Amino acid sequence: MIRDSWFTVQQIDNNTFAISEYGHWEKVHSFLLIGDERAVLIDTGLGIGSIVRITDQLTNLPIIVITTHVHADHIGNHDEFDTIYVHEKDSDWLMNGIRGLSIEQIRVDIGRDITIPTPKTFNPETYTPYQGEPTGFVADGEVIDIGSRKLIVYHTPGHSPGHICIFDITNRYLFTGDLLYDETPIYAFYPSTNPVDLVNSLERISGIKDVSKVYGSHNTLGLEPKILDEVKLAVKFLNEKELVKFGTGIHKFNGFSVKF
Repeated sequence: MIRDSWFTVQQIDNNTFAISEYGHWEKVHSFLLIGDERAVLIDTGLGIGSIVRITDQLTNLPIIVITTHVHADHIGNHDEFDTIYVHEKDSDWLMNGIRGLSIEQIRVDIGRDITIPTPKTFNPETYTPYQGEPTGFVADGEVIDIGSRKLIVYHTPGHSPGHICIFDITNRYLFTGDLLYDETPIYAFYPSTNPVDLVNSLERISGIKDVSKVYGSHNTLGLEPKILDEVKLAVKFLNEKELVKFGTGIHKFNGFSVKF
């Protein structure tokens, strides 16, 4: 049991951990997946607290960071790791800054509605998202073997051009980043988003077979796979009603919602 002033660590199974930031309004989850030879950290959180102090307590294996997408709340601690992968279509944002979001807006969002004390090192007025060159790229359909555990990458654009989901083939966990989660709307209304791509990506993940649990990067930790059946119905509804375009607002379904 790891106790920390900022992060909440929840064990999913013997080799899978959620590292959550419930004190921030975004309720961000990063995920540590441990294999026999290496570990994968899916995203690195907000950057308010040092996530490596948590991962160092959970594994001694070398850690590969796989980025679901390049938004500030998912790359906050990338500078604490040597090996970072991202989809090529988000690589420019990682190296040169996040398109369509000003630093002023990012600082407002990172510093608001925080409900627990933050580390003394955090200052929202000077907060700057990580920028740097990735170690390499992950591609659609790529299988990552970390030793007795295999992960497959799905390129699922829409929320960002290079957004990916990761399916843990071994344990049948589907990590959906910001493509699918509950409680608050999935965002596809920024100029840098693409509503058509997002709905196509939702349709794609709804067809993944034998999912045992869905892990989005915000809000409730772990959704039942039946939500994928609802996703199929939602995609059909949105397309038939010609709602897949900017400005049509929030569309609510059983267990999730989308904002265009």
